[in-house]
Amino acid sequence: MTYTINRIITGSSFDEVDTRTRKALSDAGFGILTEIDVAATMKKKLDVAMPAYLILGACNPKMAHQAIGIEPRVGAMLPCNVILRAIDGGVEVSAIDPVMSMQAIDNAALHAVAGQVRDLLKQAVAAI
Repeated sequence: MTYTINRIITGSSFDEVDTRTRKALSDAGFGILTEIDVAATMKKKLDVAMPAYLILGACNPKMAHQAIGIEPRVGAMLPCNVILRAIDGGVEVSAIDPVMSMQAIDNAALHAVAGQVRDLLKQAVAAI
């Protein structure tokens, strides 16, 4: 059972995939609320080198507002994280599958919203 929506991009640099990912998310109605450069953090905190790894906290305000209206504590599970990581031969982009992450909450209305968000994230990942 997969918990992410994945795509491997070849023939583009990490920075190019980053730019394309941000545009695809924006085109699908998502803004970037948070950004964590995991590789830089690991180097700074642990003096450990690792391949490029970026976590983008993506949020679709309309969908987030709807979800919070249905289940006020769902904010503990937001935003939708999208990772970019350098792999041999390319860059892997992985977005959280909101349907999978919301299974912990017993609320059918919330699950319907999660399905809509999943569709938007799939659209964004496919557009990269």
